Formats: sequence, C-alpha cells, structure tokens
Amino acid sequence: MAKKNMSDRAAELALSAIPDDELLKLDNQLCFSLYVCSKEVIRRYKPLLDPYGLTYTGYITLMALWEKDNINVKELGERLFLDSGTLTPLLKKLEALEYVTRVRDPKDERNMKICLTEKGRNLKKEAVCVPKELLSSVSFGNVKAYLLMQTLHQLMDVLTENGDEEK
Repeated sequence: MAKKNMSDRAAELALSAIPDDELLKLDNQLCFSLYVCSKEVIRRYKPLLDPYGLTYTGYITLMALWEKDNINVKELGERLFLDSGTLTPLLKKLEALEYVTRVRDPKDERNMKICLTEKGRNLKKEAVCVPKELLSSVSFGNVKAYLLMQTLHQLMDVLTENGDEEK
C-alpha cells in the first residue's frame, strides 16, 4: 500500500509541476500520444493484412476467435471492446470472406454464435508472420515493445476497471 501511495504522490507532483499554460499542449496529452501511435501502428498493419482481405479490426476479431472459437456476439464484443453496431457489419464481411460463420444459438435463438470456418482456422498458420513483420518494421526493440505492452495492459486494466464502476 505504501508503494501505491508513493507512486500516486509522485504522479501528483509531476502533474503539478507542469505550468497551467503547458497543460493543454498536445505534446503533454496522454490521449494524443496514444491516438497517434494507434493510428500509425494500424496504418503499418494495412499492407500486411491486405493480402488476406482484412482490416485491422477484422484481424483482431480473428485473433480473438483463434483464442476462443464458437462464442456469441456479445462475448466477442466484450473481448474486443466493440459494440454490436461495429461488430455486426464486420462479422458479415468476415463471413463473406469465408473466415467465419454466424449461426443462431440453438439454446437461445436470440443469440448469434460466431464460429471459425476451416479457412479461418487455417489462416492462423499464415498470419503468424504478421506480428513478426510489424515488429521488425518498427525498430523499437523487443524489450521496449514488451515493456510498453505491459504498461498499456496496466492502463487498460485501470481504465476498464474504472469504466465498470461507472456503469
């Protein structure tokens, strides 16, 4: 507990050290840095995913299904942090590409189950090159990339934990 309090105090001091006229500069915004990095990383994925007919969102959807297949749309949306309005057209596109099938849950007709097709399962073997190629294109270093990913997962946990409390 003492470490957390020291960490919180250090963050408060760091923030209070920024003069008011600097607070609203883009370079001092966490959201802006995350936005630019996210946009640029997704841009770098495009040429790697184009041969498969995938967008970045389609790619992460398939990755989620490679981890856990035959799940309902709601569970998939929660895993990907996507609402059904975004997920439904995406799943239709993946179905048109013959990577997934959408079937009504026989136990509850209101629920739609998403299942990988054989083509979708086989794509996993081909797509394993995608993250390797992306990392090699960035020249950031494996250790830095790993540490950044750990930090971002911690931030995701904090933000989604707080979001759950607000609901």
